[in-house]
Amino acid sequence: MLPVRRFTEQNWLPSVFNDIFGNEWTPRAGMTAPSVNILEDEQEYKIEVAAPGMTKDDFNVLINEGNEMVISMEKKSESEEKEKDGKRYLRREFSYSSYKRTFTLPDNVDKANIAAKVDNGMLTVSLPKMKEEEMMKNCRCIEVK
Repeated sequence: MLPVRRFTEQNWLPSVFNDIFGNEWTPRAGMTAPSVNILEDEQEYKIEVAAPGMTKDDFNVLINEGNEMVISMEKKSESEEKEKDGKRYLRREFSYSSYKRTFTLPDNVDKANIAAKVDNGMLTVSLPKMKEEEMMKNCRCIEVK
């Protein structure tokens, strides 16, 4: 007898977020990939990216033409330090890190009012939702002849 995979609400919900905000097959640049939380309430979506040691200057958040938000970060440690505590470096691997992640945005995101901030090692991107009336303004009826 073959095992049967049952789909419950718990299994279904994460796949919805993979469809809306990208998925695990999204290519990631660099050696590490920070953890990401995605939250939603009635007014907005919120994306939190764990980024200890990063500053606002290390991040770039942009919306491309394909209705995608690209979050990238790059940290360079350009120290001319030859020795540390009387020891010299024989090998130094952790002086550069980068990360890039792309999220497909839901249609109801108000792209003009997206905001991002870094606080205590966490990048938080707020994606406000448009009200249904605002979404209808972008609609246009086409006369059928």
